[in-house]
Amino acid sequence: MISKIFKIIVNAVLVVLILIAILVVFSFVSFPGNYKVFTVQSGSMEPAIKTGSLIFVKPMSGYNVGDIITRRTTDPKVTITHRIFSKVDINGQTAFETKGDANDGPDGEKFTADGIIGRVLLIIPYLGYPVSFAKTTQGLILIVIIPAVIIIYDEMNKIKGEVRLLAERKKKKEGTGEDDSVFRRKREEE
Repeated sequence: MISKIFKIIVNAVLVVLILIAILVVFSFVSFPGNYKVFTVQSGSMEPAIKTGSLIFVKPMSGYNVGDIITRRTTDPKVTITHRIFSKVDINGQTAFETKGDANDGPDGEKFTADGIIGRVLLIIPYLGYPVSFAKTTQGLILIVIIPAVIIIYDEMNKIKGEVRLLAERKKKKEGTGEDDSVFRRKREEE
């Protein structure tokens, strides 16, 4: 009974860690369909998007005032996720200005659609925290080492059980001459 509960817990932990690892990978590359994953690092969009949320972003053919978008900044490592505050025509090109919902005023920078990564389509609160942690050295070690130790432990238990079963089978065969069917049933019951 305890071993079954332990296996359920171990499998649940493994599934969670694998899902986090997959989200980390997809935060560096695009999902099929050109979706991108980002973690919200500040509260500038609260209450619409809480700090630590995971957001899924997709490029669109057009953007309108009110859309929540993620855009590039001059620093390639930094993105901003804010709501489009205004849309104006400058020299024949559409320019956008954004504003965080929690901010007093607009960001003050106008940019074209080329600077937009995409519109926010899905927000998952708080899931960004473990994904951000997994991107750190400690997090990566935790994501790799914990599942590896669990898998190795589980496999070692299986090997130990097989060796014990083979030893019992050999001992029983030598003593009674019975066939393997008794041991197969025993093995299936475990």
